[in-house]
Amino acid sequence: MAKPPEPKPPSRSELRNAEARAKLEPLREGERPTAVTVAAVVAVVLLLANLTLAVAGYKIHNQKAGLPGVLVFSALLGAMAWGLWRARYWAVLGMEALLGVSMMLFGLALPFAANLRAVLVSLAVLVPSALLFWFLIRAMARIQMPERRR
Repeated sequence: MAKPPEPKPPSRSELRNAEARAKLEPLREGERPTAVTVAAVVAVVLLLANLTLAVAGYKIHNQKAGLPGVLVFSALLGAMAWGLWRARYWAVLGMEALLGVSMMLFGLALPFAANLRAVLVSLAVLVPSALLFWFLIRAMARIQMPERRR
């Protein structure tokens, strides 16, 4: 009779992940991590800037932004800001996606910067976006934890 195979021992990365999860503390009821609060404020600032520029008639490449696009993006930012304020996982994930796209665009623009101003603008978006992205990862793990201490 064949002996059943022994289970594989966990890999080093699985052990590190388990150790990191054990160190996490679940959110208390009504608690919101600082990074999520900062992300909510950033979403509101982006929402207000988007609406203000649209009302002021800001043009990109000599074309005025289309009203439907402005309204859809504003609605998404508003929903994201509300979800971030309520510490919802989907909202943090949406902010991480927005930050990821921004980092990719400005990171790819950096090698092609024609002057110091372009470099500074790219870095002014890239560095804070990367920092917020990094801090939101831990916040996402805490929000996702199955139990919240009361």
